[in-house]
Amino acid sequence: MSARKLKVILTRRLPDAVETRMRELFDAELNLADRPFDRAALAEALLRAEVLVPTITDRLDAELIAGAGEQLKMIANFGAGVDHIDIEAAVGRGLIVTNTPGVLTEDTADLAMSLILAVSRRIVEGAAVMARGEFQGWTPTWMCGRKLWGKRLGIVGMGRIGQALARRARAFGLQVHYHNRKRVSAAVEEELSATWWDDLDQMLSRMDVISLNCPATRETHHLVSAERLARLQPHAILINTARGELIDEVALAEAVAAGRLSGVGLDVFEHEPEVHPGLRDRANVVLLPHLGSATQEARQDMGDRVILNVMTFQNGHRPPDRVIPAML
Repeated sequence: MSARKLKVILTRRLPDAVETRMRELFDAELNLADRPFDRAALAEALLRAEVLVPTITDRLDAELIAGAGEQLKMIANFGAGVDHIDIEAAVGRGLIVTNTPGVLTEDTADLAMSLILAVSRRIVEGAAVMARGEFQGWTPTWMCGRKLWGKRLGIVGMGRIGQALARRARAFGLQVHYHNRKRVSAAVEEELSATWWDDLDQMLSRMDVISLNCPATRETHHLVSAERLARLQPHAILINTARGELIDEVALAEAVAAGRLSGVGLDVFEHEPEVHPGLRDRANVVLLPHLGSATQEARQDMGDRVILNVMTFQNGHRPPDRVIPAML
């Protein structure tokens, strides 16, 4: 590559330090209004950018990618998940696609554990009672949740985040079970005292808490379907900090309304930012606004990974976080 600065277009505001560094290193165009790009704005950016830096809110499908200008060389995603990008179409156009893996592992695991605690111990309900000034004093039968010690946690997706959650869960006395496309190493199973289930349906029917920590792919779309929700025990808690598309949200709302689950904790939603109305204002449902990676440290680290990937490409080398279809 020449010494000329690459034209880099960012679709959202990033941490100040990241944007400052972007301006120093590249011909960076920032989204100072911080409004999500609509389809027309994305198409226009793809006609001008040499490197596009999108986020999860930007749906880059095959049609948009096909209309990109010849100058576009790279899509440097700000985030670990790439299900909003048609990777096959991008690679077919000769584009390099990168993401930011690993930097949000601990933060997302923290949030998953927080949701498990919040739902099982009815923390959000209790806080709301105090905020409304309705606390009448302690009684033996009021606001009783469920203890975690000794319960079974079923982790769906035993990658970085799933393993980080398992470490936290063990400290709370939970028995760790998991389902994964591939069984993890014996060393990891021993470290986490984790039991592998090759049959997801059998695992789901025996767990007290289920946490979804797998990526969104064609195979995992509506992984938790109406049929699988029916397999859960009525005292079970369902947690999702991965991707909203993993759950059939209509079926989940029906299950909640029918009282077929003890509780639900969601940080992501199938049609985000929209949330199924049947999940709102439910005593046993905790809803968060996609806070999984929302720490100052994680967002800074994500920006640093984007910069590293773009700089590596600019210097004529293979970016360390390159994504190819075979990886998905």
